[in-house]
Amino acid sequence: MTLYAAYGTNLDPGRMGERCPHSPLRSTGWLTGWRLTFGGEEHGWDGALATIVEDPIDQVYVAVYDVTPEDETELDSWDSADTGLYRKTRVRVKTMSGEVVVWAYVLDAYEGGLPSASYLGVLADAAEAADAPVDYVAALRRRACRSTGL
Repeated sequence: MTLYAAYGTNLDPGRMGERCPHSPLRSTGWLTGWRLTFGGEEHGWDGALATIVEDPIDQVYVAVYDVTPEDETELDSWDSADTGLYRKTRVRVKTMSGEVVVWAYVLDAYEGGLPSASYLGVLADAAEAADAPVDYVAALRRRACRSTGL
């Protein structure tokens, strides 16, 4: 098994249970020195896609999963890593039981653009379902987004 840090829609334990049924939640924590941002508007979705970028003064709430090889293949497909849209990178996550090295998906596209309101809502709902701190979820809900129909 390998450790994976979910930060976007995969923060939702229900979604991860469907996508990776053999991969248990290990813990939650903070990816320090990184920030949540958006990019990839040019790929044709309804707005920009979530990603993480290095930022020495920020942090991202994550859920750490023990992912089986079979579930990793499935997750790569769900998150378009098998097409090259996202790539995997190794990062360090601070959990209540210490620091762990995990992999996370990073969008292989330029940063910039706004997510759709519905996508941003899904991200905030996922963070809430993963017991992210109230202020973290509120900050997600306050982020700028594209208006419907743009």
